[in-house]
Amino acid sequence: MNHFHTKRSPRPWTKRIPIYLRLMRAHQPIGTLLLLWPTLWALWIAGDGHPQPTIVIIFVIGVFVMRSAGCVINDFADRRLDPHVERTRNRPLASGEIGSAEALALFTFLGLIALALVSMLNPLTWLYSIGGILLTASYPFMKRWTSLPQLYLGLAFAWGVPMAFAALTDEVPRLAWLIFTAVAIWAVAYDTIYAMVDRQDDLKIGIKSTAILCGQHDRAFIASCQITTIAILALVGQFEDFKGFYKAGLVATIALFSYQQWLIRNREPRACFRAFRNNHWAGAAIFTGIVAELGLG
Repeated sequence: MNHFHTKRSPRPWTKRIPIYLRLMRAHQPIGTLLLLWPTLWALWIAGDGHPQPTIVIIFVIGVFVMRSAGCVINDFADRRLDPHVERTRNRPLASGEIGSAEALALFTFLGLIALALVSMLNPLTWLYSIGGILLTASYPFMKRWTSLPQLYLGLAFAWGVPMAFAALTDEVPRLAWLIFTAVAIWAVAYDTIYAMVDRQDDLKIGIKSTAILCGQHDRAFIASCQITTIAILALVGQFEDFKGFYKAGLVATIALFSYQQWLIRNREPRACFRAFRNNHWAGAAIFTGIVAELGLG
């Protein structure tokens, strides 16, 4: 054998990094943003406009890690269902690019990173982090048992709010739970829009969702959730004595919700997906109002 012409092949794990990133949805940041905005609302309100930079960084990284872990465990749970859905059939587990054991190892690794991050915070935040991990790990299985998996997702996506208050103030006041409720209901609205994209495929394979449960009343249900979200956020503003900037953020959010209703009027999947993604701007509008209110107030 001529050893001078022997070429060592790249390590297998280096080749799989792009697959891991796809499994984590690193190329689709919308989920991270929808999780991040409410967490930032809570951090800025709990920190009275000046949250500790180190804690903000920990939460931003934590949001990315937990959302990634949620995507991994979601695809593991749906690995036998995703091949039958047009939008998800090319996901790494569904297409066979990655195995179940490898996916679970990645989920465990991400969970350990999350634990390392929360270990830098106070004991009350550690306690609340247990709830966040349990919600993240169990949510993907809810769509088999209940027609309200969107509500469960709402709880998971809102959990960063009490954690933010716990980290900055070492308590979780009623205000935190009011914001938590608004975020959870908002998540029900946008995840129902998301479920409208896959409704026909979900009906075929037996997946449950609020979009299927509500049927032709889906738009009215989404509208009721959006109106309730705005009402609760207005109450938050009243409690905090927020003025014009915050109210401007609410008005912008009302306009965005109205635009989403227009997009989903015909229940066309692509338009519904656009409406779902548009919620990122709603979260940004509220955050901008909070920052302007606290920074200039």
